[in-house]
Amino acid sequence: MKGKHAPQIIIKPRVTEKSMLLVEKFNQYTFEVDSSATKPAIKEALREMFNVDIERIKLLKRKGKTKSLRHWQKGKTPDKKMAIVTLKAGQKIDIFS
Repeated sequence: MKGKHAPQIIIKPRVTEKSMLLVEKFNQYTFEVDSSATKPAIKEALREMFNVDIERIKLLKRKGKTKSLRHWQKGKTPDKKMAIVTLKAGQKIDIFS
């Protein structure tokens, strides 16, 4: 992605019970990423930030939920895009430990 740096593409790691289970069993890490990020851009950003070799990237799009703000107003939580990244054998990211 032109004009975006790694910290703008990778927003934050997702640390949940399910994501920690993926780390332990399959060496897969979950990140919340920019909604316009592509797989090659995510791969470059992770390589730049953590110096790891990526084997595979899966992208998930989560639509925001509709919420009732007041009796007459409706609001919406933001849409999110997540990347599940599989690292090559022997690689790991220390943020999750």
